[in-house]
Amino acid sequence: VQLQASGGGTVQAGGSLRLSCAASGRTFSRYAMAWFRQAPGKEREFVAAISWGGGSTYYADSVKGRFTISRDNAKNTVYLPMNSLKPEDTAVYYCAGYTTPSVIGVPRYWGQGTKVTVSS
Repeated sequence: VQLQASGGGTVQAGGSLRLSCAASGRTFSRYAMAWFRQAPGKEREFVAAISWGGGSTYYADSVKGRFTISRDNAKNTVYLPMNSLKPEDTAVYYCAGYTTPSVIGVPRYWGQGTKVTVSS
């Protein structure tokens, strides 16, 4: 299983970015997916997750209303458009894959991360 995250970069506060995660090596559409992030000096934290068909989504309180997780199973890709970015959103963002259709437990598969820097 390989998860390739992309779309990170440097943006000013209030700006937007869209992260993408391309999956290969398994039947992507059968499993839930998620995004996590790790800021410098902090532990990795949950950002958002989506069930296999996209019918259920979950967000950390800190990103609700600003980030939207979605997926395109035909393209084996999950997305995270991020709006109204804040300096505290600065982190390395990781794509993660579950072994269940629903968001249960912790992901088993992890991508390499894409860095997001938000300047004030």
